[in-house]
Amino acid sequence: MGAFDLLTAKDSEDAQRRIAGALRVLGVQQGDRIALSMTNSPAVINTALGALRSGIFPVMLDPALTDAEREAILQDCTPSLVLTSRADAESLAKGKPVDLAPVPLARPIHYTSGTTGKRKGVFSGLLDEDSARQLLGEETTQWGINSEDRHLVVSGLYHSAPLRFAITTLMNGGDVVVMSRFEPSVFLQAMTHMQPTTMFCAPAHLQRMVDVIDTGVRMPSVVGIRLVAHAGAACPQPLKQRIHHLFEHDAVWEFYGATEGQVTALSPADWLAAPGSVGRARAGRSITIDDNGTIWTTVPDYARFSYWGDEAKTDAAWRGSAFTVGDIGRLDGEFLYLDGRRDDLIISGGVNVYPREVELAFEHAPGVSDIAVFARPDERWGQRVCAAFVGTADTSSLQTWADAHLHPARRPKEYHRVDSIPRSPTGKIRYRFLAQELGLEPPA
Repeated sequence: MGAFDLLTAKDSEDAQRRIAGALRVLGVQQGDRIALSMTNSPAVINTALGALRSGIFPVMLDPALTDAEREAILQDCTPSLVLTSRADAESLAKGKPVDLAPVPLARPIHYTSGTTGKRKGVFSGLLDEDSARQLLGEETTQWGINSEDRHLVVSGLYHSAPLRFAITTLMNGGDVVVMSRFEPSVFLQAMTHMQPTTMFCAPAHLQRMVDVIDTGVRMPSVVGIRLVAHAGAACPQPLKQRIHHLFEHDAVWEFYGATEGQVTALSPADWLAAPGSVGRARAGRSITIDDNGTIWTTVPDYARFSYWGDEAKTDAAWRGSAFTVGDIGRLDGEFLYLDGRRDDLIISGGVNVYPREVELAFEHAPGVSDIAVFARPDERWGQRVCAAFVGTADTSSLQTWADAHLHPARRPKEYHRVDSIPRSPTGKIRYRFLAQELGLEPPA
């Protein structure tokens, strides 16, 4: 239980079978949900896999959520069991082993924010075994994952991509190294001592690694690292060039997608051919852009999703076999370029933050009569969350309120008192231009 742990496919298989046995004794049945609100550990992966291979849906929650945020999700997904510590999960691994499906029969449920501020559970439904094999096979083929791989988990396992890479590696017989939390020094130690072959990072992780190396810390050997995949936020071109230099050029891939589904992959060769793009459509997918610039992606049946308990939002996300999460982009030949995330979305350190969600948290804050949340560029995190407010509150009281009501990544880092919030004639806040309209940045 140090800064990082090694999980082998053999040990994980044994734990998964025992966890599934324990869940059966507890009366958790196929189609039920269990909530996991824990920091990174092998037990998180084992529990998620033991559930998925039993047809049970693990709901992956960020342990840093406030009590109110967590309770809202639990009320929505109604889990049969809630696990909040590594000890909770490890106690399940003492159950009597049972047989499991050969592959995960579903995707985990991850909650993603919406423009209304209410989180939505992304739900795959229960898959038949053939569809489940195709889902696993897609990830296996895309990244060439095999039994010789050792994957380094860098990000929180409550995010979809880190858990997906870990699951795919174990299901193909490889090992997984789990960092309990990200620290640049620990990241470099894990690379040195555990010799991973693959890793997934957000650009913020790579930036923090580079910052430490620039202080004189030696870069570990990258021999054997065949894949450094990054996504979750735009990667500045200077950082991307640096990463291609620090690692073997052919190892660095980018991909674009969302919790709802994967869209593109950008190989090292394609990065040189189409700088600034996020790549071509993944196998089995096609991309179209509608008249509003919205990106639509067709996916195979096994990659379909719904929003848990929200038929209206599900219907709005689909057009036949194509889905959208509202992102804006353009195609140049086969290559997709993002012109921006959803107009109001802030991505800070790879975490999606919706202004409306933060604004709702301040709805009853003393001394605040109006508030608008927006982004400003940040060298470390990509974007930082800022707030303009009307009222008598001071920064200290607002920070205290945010600490009690918001996840750390969603707490504003700047507060600006204004006489009024700039709005369009129809009353809408133009989030992307708010910093300019407040005179905090020069006009574009």
